[in-house]
Amino acid sequence: MRTTTTATAWQAGSGAPVTDDTLDRIDRWWRAANYLSVGQIYLLDNPLLREPLTRDHVKPRLLGHWGTTPGLNFLYAHLNRAIAERSQSTIYVTGPGHGGPGLVASAYLDGTYSETYSDITEDEEGLTRLFRQFSFPGGIPSHVAPETPGSIHEGGELGYALSHAYGAAFDNPDLLVATVIGDGEAETGPLATSWHSNKFVNPAQDGVVLPILHLNGYKIANPTVLARISDDELEALMVGYGHKPHVFVGGFDADEPAVEVHRRFATLLDEVLDEIAEIKARAAQGDLSRPMWPMIVFRTPKGWTGPDEIDGKKTTGSWRAHQVPLASARDTEAHLHVLEQWLQSYGPSELFDATGRVDPEIRALAPQGDLRMSDNPHANGGILLKDLRLPDFREFAVDVPKPGGSISEAPRILGNYLTEVVRRNPDNFRIFGPDETASNRLQAVYEVTDKQWNAEFYGADVDEHMSRAGRVMEMLSEHQCQGWLEGYLLTGRHGLFTSYEAFIHIVDSMFNQHAKWLKVTNDIPWRRPIASLNYLLSSHVWRQDHNGFSHQDPGFIDHVVNKKAEVVRVYLPPDANTLLSTYHHCLRSRQYVNVVVSGKQPAPNFLTMEQAIAHCTRGLGIWEWAGTEVDGEEPDVVLAAAGDVPTLEVLAAADILRREVPELKVRVINVVDLMRLQDEREHPHGLSDREFDGLFTADRPVIFAYHGYPWLIHRLTYRRNGHSNIHVRGYKEEGTTTTPFDMVMLNDLDRFHLVIDVIDRVPSLGTRRAGLRQKMVDARLAARQYTRAHGDDLPEVRDWVWPDAQDLAATEQVDATVTTGGDNE
Repeated sequence: MRTTTTATAWQAGSGAPVTDDTLDRIDRWWRAANYLSVGQIYLLDNPLLREPLTRDHVKPRLLGHWGTTPGLNFLYAHLNRAIAERSQSTIYVTGPGHGGPGLVASAYLDGTYSETYSDITEDEEGLTRLFRQFSFPGGIPSHVAPETPGSIHEGGELGYALSHAYGAAFDNPDLLVATVIGDGEAETGPLATSWHSNKFVNPAQDGVVLPILHLNGYKIANPTVLARISDDELEALMVGYGHKPHVFVGGFDADEPAVEVHRRFATLLDEVLDEIAEIKARAAQGDLSRPMWPMIVFRTPKGWTGPDEIDGKKTTGSWRAHQVPLASARDTEAHLHVLEQWLQSYGPSELFDATGRVDPEIRALAPQGDLRMSDNPHANGGILLKDLRLPDFREFAVDVPKPGGSISEAPRILGNYLTEVVRRNPDNFRIFGPDETASNRLQAVYEVTDKQWNAEFYGADVDEHMSRAGRVMEMLSEHQCQGWLEGYLLTGRHGLFTSYEAFIHIVDSMFNQHAKWLKVTNDIPWRRPIASLNYLLSSHVWRQDHNGFSHQDPGFIDHVVNKKAEVVRVYLPPDANTLLSTYHHCLRSRQYVNVVVSGKQPAPNFLTMEQAIAHCTRGLGIWEWAGTEVDGEEPDVVLAAAGDVPTLEVLAAADILRREVPELKVRVINVVDLMRLQDEREHPHGLSDREFDGLFTADRPVIFAYHGYPWLIHRLTYRRNGHSNIHVRGYKEEGTTTTPFDMVMLNDLDRFHLVIDVIDRVPSLGTRRAGLRQKMVDARLAARQYTRAHGDDLPEVRDWVWPDAQDLAATEQVDATVTTGGDNE
C-alpha cells in the first residue's frame, strides 16, 4: 500500500547545526549503500560475509560501474536527512552513466524496493536475490533503469539529466529535482545547452532544479575537462550560466574524519536549500525575476572508499575505478582477498542484524511514505496523470463541399484546436519546439498563452508573445525540447513537440531511449501508463522551396518504425480534417510515440469531417470518388498514397487516367496510419492478409506514392501475397532549391511519372498506350523547362484541382485561414 505523507514545500531550516548522532546515521547509511552497491557488482552468494569469501561466492561475469556510485550514495544519504527535516517533496535524477547499484541500494535501504518487489525481502535471503539479479541474466540492468523505483532517467545515454529534470519541474511548484550531472556527461553538447534551462523557469509556478556537478575526475579512460580547469574558471562558467555555485571538496584528505566530511556537506546543503526557500518566498510575494539559482560543485575521488591500489596501480581517484576495479576477483586469490577486505571495510556486521535486516537506526534516516525519493509519485508519473480536457475537434473542421473544394494550411487549423486545448488545460499541457511554433503554423495558441521566458525582456513591441509564464517552450535545441517534454511526460503531464522533419533526426537517440523506456514499462505492473510522446513534423521534405536539399529528409519515420511495434505509431493525414481527427486521438493516447507528418503549406482538403473520422478510424481506405473501378469487379490497377503531397499527385494521376484511359478500372487507396500496412502478427494496427488482399489485391499492380523513402513500404509489406506487384515511389535523396512540383519530379513521384508507371505495369496498356506514355514524358520535360524559365510551376500543374471541384474553384474564395505567402522558414 502506498503511504501518502504530507509535504510542506520550501521550509527554511532551523539554523541549528546537524547533530553528531544524525551525522553518524548519515555515515552508516552511506556505508550500507556502498556495501550493497559493491555486493551487487560482485557477489553471487554469502551476501553478509558470514563465512570467508571464496571464488564460488563471486559472479562469473563481473559487470557494472563503481566509480560514480559512492558519490551518488553520499548525496542520497544527505538528501534523505534534508527531506525528512523539511518535508520537501524531492526526486533524484542521476545523469552519471551506470550508477544503478547505488540507486537500487538506497531504494532497498528505505524499504521501497522490498515493497515493490516482494521477493527481495529484508533479510539475508533477500540480499542474496538483490545481489544476484544485478547485471545477471533475467535480472536488472546496471543503469538506473525503469525497474528502479524512483527513476525517471536511465543515465545510460549521457547528456539529458538536466533537461529531464527541468521538464519534471515545470508546473510542479512544490517539487525539488535534485540532479546529479557527471563530469563526463557535462562534456556533451545537450548537457552544455541544458544549463540554460534556468532562463525558462517561473519561480512561482514551477519547481526547482538543484544541479549537482559531480566532479570525480575521470571518464572510462580519460580525465574530464571540467575537473582539469581551475576553480576560478569553473566558477566563472557556472556563474555565466546563471547559477550561484557552492563548492564542496571531500574524500581527498585521508586524515579528515568521516563525521567532519558529512558535517561540512550537511552545512552546505542546508545553506543551498535555505537560499532556494528564500527565492520561492520572494516569488510567492510576486517577485518573478530570474534569480541566481544555487548549484553545487561536488568534487570527490573516483571510486571513493574503494581500494587505493590494485596490482600496484592507483585505482581510487583514477580512471581505473570507473567500471569493475577487480575484474579478476573470481579468478585470482589476490583480487579475491582485496575484494573481501574492501567489503569488510564498510563493517557489514554493524549495518545489518543477525537476520540480514538493515539496522533500524539507518532506516530511520529516510523520510516517510512517498517523501522517500524512491517512492515519490512524480517518479511514477502515471499515478498523477489526469486526462486532458479536450474540446470537440469537430467544431474546428474546415468545410469541404466536394473533394478538393477548399484549401487550408492543415497545421494552422490544428493550431485553432490546440488553442482550446491550452485554454482548458492551463497547468498540465505544453507545446515544445525549437523556435518553430509560428513557422509550423500553430501561432493561434498565442491568443491564449505566451512563450515562457525568464531572461531579459526588451519590450512587447519586440518580444511578442513572451512572458514569465506560458504554455509554449521554445529554445533552438531539439535536444532540449525533447528532454523537457520527456521529463514533463514522465512526471504525469501532456504535451507535443513540433519540429522540422529533417532536423528531428537530432533527437534520434533520445527517441530511442524513450521508446525503450515505454517498451520496458509496459511489462512493469507498478509503472502506470504515461501520456504519449507526440511529434508534429510540419515542415517536411516536399515543401522546402528555398531551404533546399539540406532540409529534405523524411527518414525519421524509418528510424521510428525500427522500434517495438507496441509503442510506435506513424500517421500521415492527407488534409486538415484528417489531421484534426488524428491529433485528437494522439492527445488521448497513452504509452506511445506518435509521429504525425503534415505539410504546412496551402493544400486541398478532400474529406468532410465525418468522412475524415471514418477514414482515420479505419487507418486507410478506398476513396471511391477518386477511382473508376466498377463495384463487384476487380480493379486493373491500384493507386495508393501515404502523405499529403503523394495524395495530391496520386489524385492528379487518377484524373489523367480517367480522362485518357476511361476504360481502365482504377482503385485509389489512401493510407493515414502507416502501420496498417504491416502484418497483424507484427503490429497491433496491422491488417490481416485477407483484409490486405481485399484492398490491394493479390495479383494486380499497385503503384504506391509514399511520403518518405520507398523501401520502408517494402519492409512493411514484404510478407504480403502481392508484394512483388507493389511498386513504390518516394523520396530517393534527390533534392535542391526548386519549385514544389519540380521537387516531386526529381524523385519520380510526380503525377506524370505515376501514369507512366501504370502504363508500364498494366499488361494491357504497354503497347496500346505508348502515345500516352510519350505524352507524359513530354509533360515532365515541359514542366521542368517552365520552372527554369519562370521560377514557378506550370499554372495547370500548380493550380490543378480535383475535377469535381473545378466549378467551385471558380466561384469560391480560398479558405480564409490561408496566408498564401508561404514563408517556409
